[in-house]
Amino acid sequence: MQPRRTALLVNLGTPREPTASAVREFLAEFLSDPLVVDWPAWLWQPVLRGLVLRSRPARVAEAYASIWTAQGSPLAAQTCALAEAVQRELGATWEVRAAFRYGRLALAHELASLRAAGREVHVLPLFPQRTQSSSGSIEAVVARAGHGRLAALEPADAGYVASVAAGLAQAPREARLLVSFHSIPRRVDRAEGARYSADCRRTFEALLAAASWPREQAELCFQSRFGPEPWLGPQLAARLTELPRAGVRSVCVVTPGFLTEGLETLEEVGIRARETFLEAGGTHFERIRCPAGQPELARALARVLEKSAP
Repeated sequence: MQPRRTALLVNLGTPREPTASAVREFLAEFLSDPLVVDWPAWLWQPVLRGLVLRSRPARVAEAYASIWTAQGSPLAAQTCALAEAVQRELGATWEVRAAFRYGRLALAHELASLRAAGREVHVLPLFPQRTQSSSGSIEAVVARAGHGRLAALEPADAGYVASVAAGLAQAPREARLLVSFHSIPRRVDRAEGARYSADCRRTFEALLAAASWPREQAELCFQSRFGPEPWLGPQLAARLTELPRAGVRSVCVVTPGFLTEGLETLEEVGIRARETFLEAGGTHFERIRCPAGQPELARALARVLEKSAP
C-alpha cells in the first residue's frame, strides 16, 4: 500500500564532510540566508566572502572532524534515525523522511520532487523554540515552494519535554543545572515580540517540573553567539567561568533546543565548554545527551504530525 502522506522532519543541515572546502560550501549557503544574517546584502556579502569564508572554514572543519563518526555527521545520522523512529510510530499510511534546510537532502529540492509526484506533504521543523533563523527560514522555503503543510512542535509539549527530562534521570541533583539554548540577537527577539526568549523560558520551566529539579539549582542561559551586537544571555561560557568562583564545582548542561547532536552540542558544549569549566576550577562537568534516541520524542513528533493531517 502506498503511503497517503509524506512527512519531512527538517533539521538545520551539515557539511558533507569535515574538510575546509565542504565547510566553506556549507557556510556560504547557510550564512547567505537573509533570515540567518539579516544585515543588508551589500554590507554582509563582502564580509562573508572576504573575511568569514577565508578565515573560518579550516577552523570549523577541525571542530567537525573532532565529532565525525563512522556514520558521518552525527546531526545527519540522528535526524535520519529519528525519521525512522517516527515512521514506526505512524505506520504504513505515512512516509517519513529526513530533510535539511541547507546542504544535502535540501528541503527545497525535496518539496519540488514531492510536488511533481503529487504527494501530500507535511513539514515539521525540528525546532521547538521558534525564530526567523531556524523555523522561520524553513517556513519561508515552504511558502516559496507553494506546497506542504507546516506542523509545529510546541516548546512545552509534554512528550518532547519528557524526552529531554529522561536524560536527567541519573544526573546528580547537587549539581547546578544549566539549561542552554542557541542565542539570537536581542533586536531580532524584540522584533519578533520576544517569542523566542518566551519559548525558551516555557521549555525551561516545563523541564524543571518534569524532571523535579530544584528551582534554586537551575539556570537558563544561551550559547553560540556570533557577531558584535548584543545577543540573548547570560552566555553559557561566561557562567561556566563565573560559577567556580562562586563555589559551584559541579554542573550539568542540557541543550533542549537541539533534538539531535551536532557541532553545538558535541564540540561547543561537550569539548570547549567542559574545558572552560574545568580550567576555571570546576571539578565535575556532565553534558546531557540530546533526546533524539528517546522513544518519547518519536511519539511526540508522530502526534504532532497526526494532528496536522486533515
